[in-house]
Amino acid sequence: MQRRALLATLGAGLAAPALAQGQAAAWAPTRPVRIVAGWPGGGSADASLRLVAPHMQQGLGQPVVIENRPGASGSIGAAVVAQAPADGHTLLFDAAGQVSNPFLMRGLSFDYLTAFAPVTVFALLPNLLVVRSETPVRSVPELVSYLRANPGAPFASTGIGIVSHLAAVMFLTRERLEATHVPYRASNQSIPGLLAGETVFTFNTTPLAAPLIRDGRLRALAVTTPNRIPAFPDVPTMQEVGYQGFAINEWLGLFAPAGTPQAAIERHAELAHVGLSDPTVRERHANLGMEIVAGGPAAMARFLAESRERVGQVIRDNNIRLEG
Repeated sequence: MQRRALLATLGAGLAAPALAQGQAAAWAPTRPVRIVAGWPGGGSADASLRLVAPHMQQGLGQPVVIENRPGASGSIGAAVVAQAPADGHTLLFDAAGQVSNPFLMRGLSFDYLTAFAPVTVFALLPNLLVVRSETPVRSVPELVSYLRANPGAPFASTGIGIVSHLAAVMFLTRERLEATHVPYRASNQSIPGLLAGETVFTFNTTPLAAPLIRDGRLRALAVTTPNRIPAFPDVPTMQEVGYQGFAINEWLGLFAPAGTPQAAIERHAELAHVGLSDPTVRERHANLGMEIVAGGPAAMARFLAESRERVGQVIRDNNIRLEG
């Protein structure tokens, strides 16, 4: 299950979970377990959780209830869990906002750095650099040339400080290019904007971009994982086309309120890994364009620390602020 490709924003893979089996098995919930997800139902992230939750429910012997609390880059759902009792009965299913939000948001009722305990990463959502098929650009060097000839050309993101925005900033900074940022409210808005010609390029996750690439409406120029991805083996990585160390991708993971007993954390991680190893679950993730990358609490903690360091540097160096 572990994937060396979960380098997302850090450049180091997750180790396989080292669970204290006896201790983990000793913990069991006494009532239903609630998992709060910080986005609306129906998307690929929500699908990942709903594929794994039945396996967790079976192992826990209690219902696992998924509660969608969308809004504010996941911080609304995160606030709910930050204030929940740290007894193992409430979990948070979150994404890369865990890493970027602390650098962008002020006045939150909780501190991202201290409010949560890592449980496990679920999956990596690779980012693809894409353009419309009608655009006269067929490679990253050609995109660079196009942008040099058209300074200020617009590019799309799924929001200020979101992975798609940070990836574009990293690319533009490396090439010293000037482009106009057009932040949309969500991925399902940025892609239609690109198709309509409102923007020239975007970085977006495989679940949304892949079907349009296969339909011939989008052209993939590169992927931001350190290694090529199985879904598009002919698409080079950003590193292969000359961007050394360029690795930034969306990801999904499970958290608990800080102070949750370690036995409960390990039990949840153990059962999540059982679900993620199921062949049908793996196939469904692959069909959604996601790569399963399971690691235990300690590996996830290292991943988060290194991710925050890298993402924080991009945000600080480029003076990225939510107010634009």
